Amino acid sequence: MSGTAEQEFGTPAPMAIGRRRFAWGERTFIMGIVNVTPDSFSGDGLLADALATSNEAADASEPSDPIAVAVAQARSMVAGGADLLDVGGESTRPGHAEVAGDEEIRRVVPVIEAIRQALPDTPLSVDTTKPLVAEAALAAGADLVNHIWGVAEDDGVARVAGAHHAPLVLMHNRAEPRYHDLVTEVIADLAAAIERAVRAGVAREQIIVDPGFGFGKTPEHNVAILASLGRLRVLGRPILLGTSRKSTLGRILDLPADQRVEATLATTALGIALGVDMIRVHDVLANVRVARTADAIIRGTWRPIAQAEGGLA
Repeated sequence: MSGTAEQEFGTPAPMAIGRRRFAWGERTFIMGIVNVTPDSFSGDGLLADALATSNEAADASEPSDPIAVAVAQARSMVAGGADLLDVGGESTRPGHAEVAGDEEIRRVVPVIEAIRQALPDTPLSVDTTKPLVAEAALAAGADLVNHIWGVAEDDGVARVAGAHHAPLVLMHNRAEPRYHDLVTEVIADLAAAIERAVRAGVAREQIIVDPGFGFGKTPEHNVAILASLGRLRVLGRPILLGTSRKSTLGRILDLPADQRVEATLATTALGIALGVDMIRVHDVLANVRVARTADAIIRGTWRPIAQAEGGLA
């Protein structure tokens, strides 16, 4: 299923996220990633950047401030076309060190508060698995909760989102990449997660689904999910895709994380062709340009204007 999937299952109703209205199907939306971590798989953790800057400038009067770095990155992403920003304080790479809830709050809340003040109209998401962190982030000004264990039985994060009337991203994940029928099981897991979230108080119209590229899946699984994205339309919810710089792309090209931009851009274009509504990325400007071009072709959002005097269009 590709272009016909959206027509067959219908376009989800528009969703308010913060002060903005997201009209699904009109164009693709770009979520910029702000990682307030020292150990991000992609090498973009702002705590690591701040510490490195501080160590290199031993004679500096003040160490580099990760909050200021985060705000500068947020401004740059919005200037590049990001529609919303996703702030995370715990790495999700394989073998990452678990972060206690109070430490994660210490990382993300000041950043959310600072970005909210600097960019009051930009919707903000918090990327967390912990109800305590979700609660603190929403109180600090976040508008959406991005839950990478959205298919887990524990509905604590969903209850927090429901209590705040906040939209919720439910991402697919498994502890072990074992499947009999990959795409069918991913859809079934997400469908069950939607129902749990609704029972926990989240409005169905405020739920976004994410197939979980790179989470609980082998590289072969990830590629198969990409090829079958259109099938997720049966869930009737907007689809978020997060492939940015991930290891499967590195394995395809045998390249490190900071050299996977072109591979990410390919998945952005292909995802849009298969009906994805939102793309979560590190490299905002390049992905915005690809998305606008893909939207022009797939969604018909742009038409050439003929030049005067019959010139080439």
